Amino acid sequence: MPAMLQIVQSAEKAAVLLQPGRLGLLERLAEPDSAAGLARRLGIPRQKVNYHLRELEREGFLELFEERRKGNCIERVVRSTAREFLIAPHAGKAVTADRFSAAYLVSTAARVIRDLAALCLRARRAGKRLATLTLETEIRFASAESRAAFSEELTASIAHLAAKYHNERAEGGRRFRVVAAAYPAIKHEESSNESANLE
Repeated sequence: MPAMLQIVQSAEKAAVLLQPGRLGLLERLAEPDSAAGLARRLGIPRQKVNYHLRELEREGFLELFEERRKGNCIERVVRSTAREFLIAPHAGKAVTADRFSAAYLVSTAARVIRDLAALCLRARRAGKRLATLTLETEIRFASAESRAAFSEELTASIAHLAAKYHNERAEGGRRFRVVAAAYPAIKHEESSNESANLE
């Protein structure tokens, strides 16, 4: 059985994982399949799928499930080595990707609140303003596939920007934590009703 969580520790492995489309392949391979099977499901050339699967398997994100004989050929069936993948901050220039765990999102949100409370207190004592950036928007996805594609593109974009602007040796440089999160939107009245039901 695949592990529940696999932590990616190296920048090289993170770069392989974050190539466009690969997180989607791993998600589909929670259940074993072959390159030919995936190509039929996705409607893309088998050679293209096979290339990505080889790269993912080489870095340990996929494992061989079984080999099937089809005529004169051997078909390799693979599956994801884990249900969820996290990129350690030191591996992905502060990019951590977790597309499935609500518990991880709650933990991250709680850490943001704790950190901001401490930083606001320090800034007030020092008589300085706290430098922050907040971006917020709402997106209506047409399908689960479009949501998954957005997630992959957002992850790759942030990884690219982090790699571009991160400078470990910058004198006087200051570290900032960047968090991007998405969850189903809820109307204010629905939130109030949910709270009332919990009391």
